Amino acid sequence: MDGIRQDHLSALQAITGRNVVVYATDWMEPKGPAQLGSIQLQDMQGLMEVFRGLDQSAGLDLILHSPGGDPNAAASIVQYMRSKFGDVRVIVPLAAMSAATMWALSADSILMGKHSQLGPIDPQLANPQGYMVPAASILRQFKTAQEECAVDPSKLSAWVPTLQQYFPGLLEICADADKLSKTLVRDWLKVYMFKGMPDAEAKADEAADFFADTARHISHSRGIARDQLRAELPHLKIENLEDDAALQDAVLSVFHAVSHTLSMSGAVKLIENHLGRRFLKQVQQIVPAPQV
Repeated sequence: MDGIRQDHLSALQAITGRNVVVYATDWMEPKGPAQLGSIQLQDMQGLMEVFRGLDQSAGLDLILHSPGGDPNAAASIVQYMRSKFGDVRVIVPLAAMSAATMWALSADSILMGKHSQLGPIDPQLANPQGYMVPAASILRQFKTAQEECAVDPSKLSAWVPTLQQYFPGLLEICADADKLSKTLVRDWLKVYMFKGMPDAEAKADEAADFFADTARHISHSRGIARDQLRAELPHLKIENLEDDAALQDAVLSVFHAVSHTLSMSGAVKLIENHLGRRFLKQVQQIVPAPQV
C-alpha cells in the first residue's frame, strides 16, 4: 500500500500546492490497547520526521483522524507545528475527537465534509477500575452529594461508599484538567483562527466553553457535525470538502489508502508526508510456541 498512498498524497499536493501530512490511527478497529493509537508525546518524533524537508512557506494541510489522547502532548505538538508553519489547515476526513479536536482548533481553518465530525474536549480520568470517567461528572457528583447532605445530613451514610473512592486531590485534578482543555483551545483560537476578529477573546471563550460543555453534549464520544458547528459557532472558519470535487476525491483517496494500510497490517498509527517520509507504530504479534 505504500506506493498507492504516496500516489494519492502526491496527487493531493499537486491540487493544493501545499505540504500534506497525514496523522491517522486504527482506533475504530483497534489491534491493541487504546493508548497505542492515542495522541502521545512520542508522536513528536513522527512529526519531526515528516516536517523535515518541507517548504514552510507553502503552508500545511494536516489530514487528522484520531480519537484524541493526552492534552499535554497535544499542546506540545501544536506548539511545535505552529513554530514550523504560519498557515495550517486541518482536514478531517471522518473524525477528530477529544484532544484531536483541540489540535484541529489550533489551525487557521478546518476542512470538513458532511460526514466529518469533531467532538467534546472534556477531559477523561481513569478510575480505580481502569474505566475512563469524565472529570466534569466527578465534580457534578460531588456537588450533588454536598447539596443533598446539606439539606438532609442523614443522606451522608448513603453517600459514604461513593465518597470513599475519592482520593486526596481528585477534585483539584478534575478542575485543573477541565481548565487546561479550555485554556489551550481558547488561546489557540484567539491567536490563530480568530486572529484579527473583533472581540476575538470573547469568541474564543465562547467556543472553548461550547466544546467543554458536558451538559450540552452528554457523551464524550458524541460527534459534532459541520452544520451544528456553524450554527453554534459561526465564527469558526470551516470549509466544505464538497465544494471542490477534485479536492474531495483526492482527500478521500488518501484516507481510504491509509485506512486500508491500517486494517491490513500490524500498524496502529501512521504519520506520513507527500514526500514519502513516514513514522509507523506497529503492534508486535507474539505467537505462542506449540505445546508438545
